[in-house]
Amino acid sequence: MLDGLDPEQRAVATALRGPVCVLAGAGTGKTRAITHRIAYGVRAGILAPASVLAVTFTARAAGEMRGRLRQLGAGGVQARTFHSAALRQLQYFWPRAIGGEMPRLLERKVQLVAEAGARSRIRLDRNELRDVTGEIEWCKVTQTVPEDYPAVAAKTGRDVPRDPAEIARIYATYEQLKRDRGSIDFEDVLLLTVGVLQDRPDVADTVRSQYQHFVVDEYQDVSPLQQRLLELWLGGRDTLCVVGDASQTIYSFTGATPDFLLGFRTRYPEATVVKLVRDYRSTPQVVGLANGLLAQARGQAAAHRLELVSQREAGPEPSYAEYPDEPAEAAGAARRIRELMDEGVRPSEIAVLFRINAQSEVYEQALADAGVPYQLRGAERFFERPEVREAGMLLRGAARASADPAQDAGSVPEQVRAVLSSRGWASEPPTGSGAVRDRWESLAALVRLAEDFAAARPGATLADFVAELDERAGAQHAPTVEGVTLASLHAAKGLEWDAVFVVGLTEGTLPITHAKTDEQVEEERRLLYVGVTRARLHLSLSWALSRSPGGRGSRRPSRFLDGLRPGSAPRGARGAAGGAGGVERGSGGRKRRGPVLCRVCGRTLSDAGEIKLMRCEDCPSDLDEALYDRLREWRTTQARALGQPAYCVFTDKTLLAIAEVRPEDAADLSRIPGVGARKLDKFGADVLALCTGGEVGGEAGGDAIGEAADEAAGETDGGLPEDSAKSSAEGAEK
Repeated sequence: MLDGLDPEQRAVATALRGPVCVLAGAGTGKTRAITHRIAYGVRAGILAPASVLAVTFTARAAGEMRGRLRQLGAGGVQARTFHSAALRQLQYFWPRAIGGEMPRLLERKVQLVAEAGARSRIRLDRNELRDVTGEIEWCKVTQTVPEDYPAVAAKTGRDVPRDPAEIARIYATYEQLKRDRGSIDFEDVLLLTVGVLQDRPDVADTVRSQYQHFVVDEYQDVSPLQQRLLELWLGGRDTLCVVGDASQTIYSFTGATPDFLLGFRTRYPEATVVKLVRDYRSTPQVVGLANGLLAQARGQAAAHRLELVSQREAGPEPSYAEYPDEPAEAAGAARRIRELMDEGVRPSEIAVLFRINAQSEVYEQALADAGVPYQLRGAERFFERPEVREAGMLLRGAARASADPAQDAGSVPEQVRAVLSSRGWASEPPTGSGAVRDRWESLAALVRLAEDFAAARPGATLADFVAELDERAGAQHAPTVEGVTLASLHAAKGLEWDAVFVVGLTEGTLPITHAKTDEQVEEERRLLYVGVTRARLHLSLSWALSRSPGGRGSRRPSRFLDGLRPGSAPRGARGAAGGAGGVERGSGGRKRRGPVLCRVCGRTLSDAGEIKLMRCEDCPSDLDEALYDRLREWRTTQARALGQPAYCVFTDKTLLAIAEVRPEDAADLSRIPGVGARKLDKFGADVLALCTGGEVGGEAGGDAIGEAADEAAGETDGGLPEDSAKSSAEGAEK
């Protein structure tokens, strides 16, 4: 049972007593470690299969865990999601603990939230409806009642989609509508189970006598409500093994928090803690980029980051690509995907990942234009799609008809193809994208599943295949669609591919615009980390400078790529990236600078305009367009007050350098050629305020006019007279 485990995984598998905390980085084989732990305990006679409850967060992950445990000889172990485990207990104990018929479970709450909004005389558009529904879910998992919501939202700094008082009214009305109609939602399942276990000691004792050992996967994603349920299951015992990675906490908007993972050792001082850092998924190049992303992270989760060590052979370097607009970016990704497919990479081993679902449309079209099959993940569940349900009914009918031994219906794949060809399946996919293409992809997945099924079970019948479909539907075990996966970064969690394209990496998209606080920005960084660590071999990161062809190219690459992509410096180290030298000041007056080096490639600069920018003209720009515009407006005001041309304040090249470097303090600002001691004294506070989003002090006046004119005539900022630099720089720009 322990053969093939590395030393750390073996330590997990053999730690069968007391509390255990497994800190497992991406791709380090955590599922392998915990399933072998359970199976080893069962084989050794330490754990009774029926006494173990393993919980995770998705039906797919729970199904995978059950499958692995069956293969390891521990098939009697329960592996479920929190909601599934709670629902089974609630259904079983409802007659005894509460009596009567259990309320109907709402599959989707959006419609009822919409009705609650209407009854509260609050009109919600589609996006607001989704966001308000999310707020209600957050309230319930954090155990916040409607009347407390406004205060709690303010205290926790929630980015609320509407006025908190309005959300509280909708929330209260939604709860009343559920009560009136005898319904409960998924969050109620957890709340009611917690209530029953708290109020009925006899029920709690029954559950605890059944389950003595608990394993919790993805522990960084537990909510306070789920933690409370876990504590009630435990009943003061410490027979608990948790597995998680704080650097993959990406669901805090739903109420998930890594605090319980990070505080595990505090709650259980005697706990065994094992760190898994051997990455078996990704190449050293991908792992190096992932480690680099987290090296710049801040906050509590960052303090507990794991430094991964790849166990694979070297692969290609991650690629970075900048495009003029989004359609060009999508077309570039499609071209590269087609190249990978021509090299033998299966479409199902390729993924395109983006921050928000709205970004998928342009990639759907680009892939369709390139003749590349694709599938959307995170949309409707496979077995709930109308065409899949319809296909299932038709196949059941065909199975009954083919039960007549006098009929020669052909092989299972032939029968499936014959049935589905009447509903839109053909050997070749339709052109274009949209609903027709989606329908074909679903039916094609069923055909491929039939082919794989027949190969694995040569003597099977169509009825056997239909039974296989029913079993898969019950476990939500969708077949693999032989197409490129299009998914949001959130939906990609827990998955992996040979080749991953992370697209749309611009400021305002990742991090998303509404990420205001430091912690929100850090969660966006972790989201990119999750995307990067999905790649086994090929990794591409790209961004577009504008949304549409011909648009203003004002976008900037994501700050998370600073210091990682070629030609960029990490944030906070920009001033030092200039290389040798710097401004030296002493009591004897100004000292001239030594050679000025390109802060991107390190080449010695000689052109006046390049010296102003502190980079070669053809090296990548890291311009903050919005800051540049603010600086130009401020310069115009200053020049008007001084009665001097604008370049007497700062030349355009100096403003560009400021907007690229984005200095954080006077020392950073002073390193920029064109910012001399006098200008630093007169204008430094205003420029730094503009760079940090603060308020400027006002217009220049008094003796600043004469001093600015003197500087324009002869100050040697960076070793060049300002007029000389001005004429070279302005001429080059024109």
